[in-house]
Amino acid sequence: MITDLLLDVNIIVDVCAERHPYFARSVKALDKAIGEGVRLWIYTGSVQTLEYVTANELRRAHLESNTPITVDQAHKLARKILALFSKDRHWLTALPEDGMVFEEEDPEDAQLHRAVTRLGKGARLLTRDEETLKSCPQAISPGDYLDYTSKGTQIPFIDLAAQQDRIRPNLEKNIFAVIRHGLYILGPEVQELEEKLSSYTGARHTITCSSGTDALLMALMAYDVGPGDAVFTTPFTFIATAEAISFLGATPVFVDIDPRTFNIDPNQLELGIEALMSNNPSIHPLPSALSFEPSALSPKGIITVDLFGLPADYDPINPIAREYGLFVIEDAAQSFGADYHGKKACTLAGIGCTSFFPAKPLGCYGDGGAVFTDDDDLAEKMRSIRVHGKGSDKYDNIRIGMNARMDTLQAAILLAKMEIYPREIQLRQEVAKRYTDLLSTQCSALSTPFIPEGMKSAWAQYSLLARDQNLRARIQAQFKDAGIPTMVYYPTPLHMQRAFAYLGYNPEDFPVSLDTSTRILNLPMHPYVKDWELDRILTILKEVERI
Repeated sequence: MITDLLLDVNIIVDVCAERHPYFARSVKALDKAIGEGVRLWIYTGSVQTLEYVTANELRRAHLESNTPITVDQAHKLARKILALFSKDRHWLTALPEDGMVFEEEDPEDAQLHRAVTRLGKGARLLTRDEETLKSCPQAISPGDYLDYTSKGTQIPFIDLAAQQDRIRPNLEKNIFAVIRHGLYILGPEVQELEEKLSSYTGARHTITCSSGTDALLMALMAYDVGPGDAVFTTPFTFIATAEAISFLGATPVFVDIDPRTFNIDPNQLELGIEALMSNNPSIHPLPSALSFEPSALSPKGIITVDLFGLPADYDPINPIAREYGLFVIEDAAQSFGADYHGKKACTLAGIGCTSFFPAKPLGCYGDGGAVFTDDDDLAEKMRSIRVHGKGSDKYDNIRIGMNARMDTLQAAILLAKMEIYPREIQLRQEVAKRYTDLLSTQCSALSTPFIPEGMKSAWAQYSLLARDQNLRARIQAQFKDAGIPTMVYYPTPLHMQRAFAYLGYNPEDFPVSLDTSTRILNLPMHPYVKDWELDRILTILKEVERI
């Protein structure tokens, strides 16, 4: 399947100068590419040649029509036309390796060969040059492209490429700025990003770090969590939430979820705290290995999870925590950009933690994370923990810490993404609304997401509950046959994972989490889901439901 077309100079000049007899076929090829969602690229190393050749062709055409123009006029007109042509195209950066071509028979063609190779296997060099068509395996003529039959456009689960298309100039500018100044660890972009994240969320302090998992560890360490401490959390989440608790020698105590929001149930949370404090598992399931010893664990804190982008219910959770003297950490790995009764996610507890993993609503191109707090003392501790327990300098270590700094390159990438992030959050709302409007009226065997009044999800995922496990399996099979990806978050609750077998929980201890794991299904979700993609997804869902 062809996904990208790099345009040779001759194609661009054919269109911009209306060069006959090639103009019509080149325009048809570009129209076909646009209609099929193929990206059109211009190589930045061709700019000077483009202006020169286009200007010459314009002068020739004017001479033939007996309306001659000067060289200066031709170049001005060429620049104007090329500016219009390139407005909606993608610019492919020229890299240093592209300059090492003087030993080649045709250096300019060699540059384009290298450039199209960088774009990947789905890319072609659109050209009508006969020698290039013979020498470059990825070259294709306008005629052959018009005869090419696409195997069908794939629907991505998360479309990072569409996002990159919108920010590429700033993205590459930021990346090259880091390469030039060479401050790869805690460079100026890191501080700039922290300021922008604080401004966006309203948090007094933002401390970036190396991953969402490390953000959780830093938060727990700031609260001095260790052996003998119990931290309450949900079993229906990614392992990192409970893994961070166990890593410090503390014990995760699981609490079931609300069947509508999939977030930790405040009523069950209070029962879990009372059960642990009285060592009474009849009130609420406890790790069985601890039931014989009332003083085995001390309640220390709570880690909520804003699952799939929807904040947990903090209005009851925070008072429960205060009543029992517990801290609350908000695991906002999936909810950056969400709202809870007028407040932003990441600011809904004592410490908020988020992840910038590439698939998150705000993701970098590697690992990254951040912690947020309004507490000056906690912020100071976490800044120290982030850099090996640093005190006045890096050789003054005042506590045991971590190596959890964010790479400057990742901060530079996130800065480019932050420029469009408010708009992306709005687009996520629109995609989710279209999903819900269509599914809620036409697919009765599927339950759409529940968003409580006063909340706005960041829509990290769009999650359906199938009527039963068999229906989910049929839907997944049909989608797979159609080339549409689906995911199941999460197929095995944490209390059933082998890593937590030592806690001694039974599968039925958390019935809502268990039931949800057998019926949950996650559909493609990102800001750039197209209408035809939604229509195709809905058609398949309706067909499966009728079976």
